[in-house]
Amino acid sequence: MNAPLNLQALAATVDQRHLDHLEEEAIFILREVAAAFERPGLLFSSGKDSCVVLRLAEKAFKTRVAGNVFKGRLPFPLVHVDTGHNFPEVIEFREQRVAEMGERLIVAHMDESIKKGTVRLAHPLESRNGHQTVTLLEAIEEHRFDVLIGGARRDEEKARAKERIFSHRDSFGQWQPKEQRPELWNLFNTRIRPGEHFRAFPISNWTELDVWLYIARENIPLPSLYFKHERPVIRRKGLLVPVTEVTPPETGETVETATVRFRTVGDMTCTCPVESTAATAADIVAETLTVTVSERGATRMDDRTSEASMERRKKEGYF
Repeated sequence: MNAPLNLQALAATVDQRHLDHLEEEAIFILREVAAAFERPGLLFSSGKDSCVVLRLAEKAFKTRVAGNVFKGRLPFPLVHVDTGHNFPEVIEFREQRVAEMGERLIVAHMDESIKKGTVRLAHPLESRNGHQTVTLLEAIEEHRFDVLIGGARRDEEKARAKERIFSHRDSFGQWQPKEQRPELWNLFNTRIRPGEHFRAFPISNWTELDVWLYIARENIPLPSLYFKHERPVIRRKGLLVPVTEVTPPETGETVETATVRFRTVGDMTCTCPVESTAATAADIVAETLTVTVSERGATRMDDRTSEASMERRKKEGYF
C-alpha cells in the first residue's frame, strides 16, 4: 500500500531556484518590448497570469521602495477587454489594483461593439468569450498598439504550445502558425509592416505550478475567486457551472452549494470552478502538485467544443 501523501510537506520540498531564472527571462522580454516597439500595451484581465506579468513589469520598470511597494510608472498602459459578463469580483479587483498603482487603464467594452453591430450575438445569453477578438482588434486599431503583452503560457493548451514568445499578427490581426519567426538564442525579429502587430508573452515558459509558486513567494494580490469560497453551482457535462444571471440552471438541473475556487478567470458564460478547500497560495501550490488535468481542460466550457477550438480562435486574432 502507498503511504498517505502529505501535500504540505511535499510542497515545502519543491526547489524554487528556477523561479529566479524564469523571472530574469520575463523581465528581459518586457524590457525588449519597451525598447523595440513604439506603442505597447499590457493586457490585464485581473487573472493570475496577468497579475504575475504585472508584478514582473513593476520589477522591470519601477523602483521597489519596500516590500510590495514600487515607485514610478510603467511605460505602457494596461488594457482590458470587458465582455460585460465578467465576474463582479474581478472588475472590483481590477479597479482597486489600478487605483493602488496609479496606472493608466484602457477598457475596451464589448457592449460598444454590439451597439456598433460589429459583434452580433445569436441570443442574449450566448457566450461572449469568442467575440472578444472583434473588440480586441478594434482597440488595437483605435489606440494604434504595435504590441500587446499577455500572460499566455505554453502549458495551457496545444495551440498555445505552438506560439512564439514574440507572436506575429498580420494586418488582419490573425495568427499564422506556419509564419512564426525563429527565436534562436533569445534574438527576436520584431520588424513589422504598417497595420501588423505583435503579441508578446513573457511567461511562455512558465507552468501553472511556477505561477503559483511565484504568487506565493511574491505575495501577489489576486481576486478572491481564486481561493476557496462557497458558490451555487450545477453539475453539467463533468463541469461545475456557476449559477449566475447569464448561466441559469436548465430544466431538470439541481442547484447545490459547493466549496470551490477558480483555476482560471474568464467570461462567466464559459468559466467553471473546481471543488477545493485551498485558502492560500501555498495551499494551491500543494493542490497543483497533484492535478492531472490542465486548468483550461478542467474549467473552460468553450475549449470543449472541439480539440482545435483554441487554435481556430487564435487564427482569428484571439489573445
